Amino acid sequence: MRWLIELLTRSGDALIARLVPLGRILRFGTVALAGVFSPDLYNSATRAVVQKQIYFTAWQILGSFSLFAALLSLILIQIAITAARNYGLGDYALEVVLRILVIELLPLITALFVALRSGAAINAEVALMKITNEIEALAEVGVDAMRLELLPRMIGGVVSVLALTAVVSLIALVLAYLSLYGLQAHGLAAFSHILGQVFSPLQLLGLWLKCLMFGLAVTIIPIAAGLDAPHKLFFAPIAVLAGMVRLFFALMLIEVGSLAITYL
Repeated sequence: MRWLIELLTRSGDALIARLVPLGRILRFGTVALAGVFSPDLYNSATRAVVQKQIYFTAWQILGSFSLFAALLSLILIQIAITAARNYGLGDYALEVVLRILVIELLPLITALFVALRSGAAINAEVALMKITNEIEALAEVGVDAMRLELLPRMIGGVVSVLALTAVVSLIALVLAYLSLYGLQAHGLAAFSHILGQVFSPLQLLGLWLKCLMFGLAVTIIPIAAGLDAPHKLFFAPIAVLAGMVRLFFALMLIEVGSLAITYL
C-alpha cells in the first residue's frame, strides 16, 4: 500500500511540475494580449522594436524562404496532379493541392521556420535579460520592460508569421495555376471557382485564426520560458531548450486541433 501512495505522490508532483510552466505561459499570454490593446504601447520606441523584429524575422529571410517554399510547393503540386490524373481524379487535383498545401502545410512550415529563426533567439534574449537582472534594473529606473521590450517582440513575431504565410501562400496559388493551365488565361474562371469552393469565408476565418495562434505561440512561449529562467547563467541553454520543446508541442497541438475541427 505504501508503494502505491508513493507512486501516486510522485505522479502528482510530476504532473504539478508540468502544469506550473503551462500556467505561467497562460498567465503571461493573458497579460500580453491585454497589453496589446493598451494605447500606451504604441509610441516611437516600441514601433522601432517592432520594426526591428519584423526586419530580422521576416524581411531578411523573405527571399530565401520564398524560394524554398516555391520549390517545395512546385514539387508537391506536381506529385498531387500526377497522382490524381493516374487515378482518374484530375478534376479534384487543384482542390486537394490547395487544401493540403495552402491551408495546412505552408502555415505550419512558416511557423516552424520562424520558431527556429526567431523564437529561439527571443527565448535566449529574454533568458539573459532575466539572468543578468536587466528586467529588474529597468523596473527600478521606471522603465516597463513588458511594454518596451517584450510586447514589441511579440507583435513583430506575430506580424512576421502572418506576412510570410501570406507571401508563400500566394506563391503556391500562382504555381498551382501555372502547373495546371500554363500561361493561358482560359483557366481563370475554373480556377476562381475552385478557389471560392476551397476558401469559403468560414475557411478563411479558420485559416487566419490558425496563423494568428501560430504567431502567438512562436512569441509568447519563448518569452515566457525566458522569464522562467533561474538567475544562473549556465541555466540559459536549459531554459531555451525547454521553451523550444514546449513551442514545438504547442504548434503540433494547434495543427492537430485545426485538422480535427476541419475534417472530423
